[in-house]
Amino acid sequence: MTQSSLSHWALNVSPSPTLAVDAMAKSMKAEGKDVCGFGSGEPDFDTPAFMKEACIQAIQEGKTKYTPAPGILPLREALAEKYTNEYGIADLTFANTIVNPGGKFSCYLAILALCQEGDEVIIPAPYWVSYPEMVKLSGATPVEVFAGIDQEFKMTPEQLEGAITERTKLVIINSPSNPTGSVYSEAELRALYAVCEKHDIWILSDEIYEYLLYGGEKHFSIASIGPEAFARTVVVSGFSKSFSMTGWRLGTVVAPLEVAKAIAKLQSQTSSNPTTFAQWGALAAMQQPELAKSAIAEMLAVFDRRRKYLREQLLSTPGVVTPNPLGAFYLFPDISSFGMSSNDFATKILQEKLVAVVPGEGFGAPGYLRFSYATSDEVIEKGAARFKEFCAGL
Repeated sequence: MTQSSLSHWALNVSPSPTLAVDAMAKSMKAEGKDVCGFGSGEPDFDTPAFMKEACIQAIQEGKTKYTPAPGILPLREALAEKYTNEYGIADLTFANTIVNPGGKFSCYLAILALCQEGDEVIIPAPYWVSYPEMVKLSGATPVEVFAGIDQEFKMTPEQLEGAITERTKLVIINSPSNPTGSVYSEAELRALYAVCEKHDIWILSDEIYEYLLYGGEKHFSIASIGPEAFARTVVVSGFSKSFSMTGWRLGTVVAPLEVAKAIAKLQSQTSSNPTTFAQWGALAAMQQPELAKSAIAEMLAVFDRRRKYLREQLLSTPGVVTPNPLGAFYLFPDISSFGMSSNDFATKILQEKLVAVVPGEGFGAPGYLRFSYATSDEVIEKGAARFKEFCAGL
């Protein structure tokens, strides 16, 4: 054949660089190499025991069949109650909530429900690697707005205003952020919302790291500004990060009724329901909030210690500029002073020092690296030492 048999969707989408780095590190480890992996955004803790027990009980009780495509009713009702109690979003019912097979699929279905060819989607950079690819898969066009280290990686209202055209349909806001760990304040989110309201733009608020905050930082959901804000906002979250349930594949969406119904319909024709017994494990966290809070607090204490230690090591490395992240479990240092692309830097340090980091190009931020400290203390200490040695030799 003279032309590719693949669709333009398949040809135009890029593979996930974070998963690629993680796969490479695991492959090298399988070969017996002592790789220090900072690539994966996956907590190294086990899922809390009470949630695993609820899942096991569900299996033993035969809860292994299809559920409604949007998820089991008790979990959807619990989600509606959570967003009302924690974020003050009024008049929510189970019909506003959808449970998806993973937070990534939650984001994709939300974009697919709102966007199509001819639309533009504003994405602040640095961004999670999958956002632009999801937008392209919907037929819409991603529009990147770079927010650098001097503004704590947070897009300003003026930048948002300047990126809007008559084709703008949606803006994606991720707080706490992957890859930077930055957290938008309530005042900052209110200012961004005012621009969206002025131009009648939808908001996708990715809040998957909502409970992973440090230094007394508080999470604020843009949907909680008021009924008019929720009417144009789709909130995505899930259980993967806060409860170390990455392999369970459970994401969530809370949205205005019309959008929620559309997402449920799309899910019914793609994945069907999320894994049945996994949903009962997640429900345990919603129904036993004290156990859930305790589990999160234990992880947070360790993450915070690792965050401070790794940042100190990076700060003491000449040529490296490292901001102070207040959320998620990532550091995003600037290594542009070394005069090479972050792709080349990441390749070279993996080959020479067996340290796996994700280059900034995949996040729309050349010259930066993403370090995940959701890994063991041993890996962090050893990897930080190797990183400093590598930089000293450049």
